[in-house]
Amino acid sequence: MNGRVYVGAAVEVAAPQEEVFALITDWPRHREWMFMTTARQVGPGALEAYTGVRPFGFLDTMTITRWEPPRLVLVDHTGALVRGRGAIRVTPAGAGSRVVWAEELAPPFGVLGRALWPLVAPVVSALARHSLRRLARLAESGHGCVPCTR
Repeated sequence: MNGRVYVGAAVEVAAPQEEVFALITDWPRHREWMFMTTARQVGPGALEAYTGVRPFGFLDTMTITRWEPPRLVLVDHTGALVRGRGAIRVTPAGAGSRVVWAEELAPPFGVLGRALWPLVAPVVSALARHSLRRLARLAESGHGCVPCTR
């Protein structure tokens, strides 16, 4: 084992791929759907996301490594606490879209983090699913699309 842990979630969204991708990559709007997270672009291909309620939380810095609108964004997590790779893929599905969010991470705190992952993983997975369900509701409401073609 390489010491990495994995988490992923998926959701079907009754909205077009282009609109869903635009909402996902509208970084300041992450607070509307991603659990306790605010995000912003801090430079060309550089993002910061803060998860938690200040001062209790953590900063996740990222570099966009692949950008293929309206279907794929890949990032490298480069922060002190969160390190690894993440992907969000949006594909057409029937009259709407399917969003798959996957992360391959190096758990913080070394051996202790890897040992605790089996306890933490169900919570992280549940929060990812919860966030994607919120994303779907926002996109389907018509309040999430930028630009909105509906």
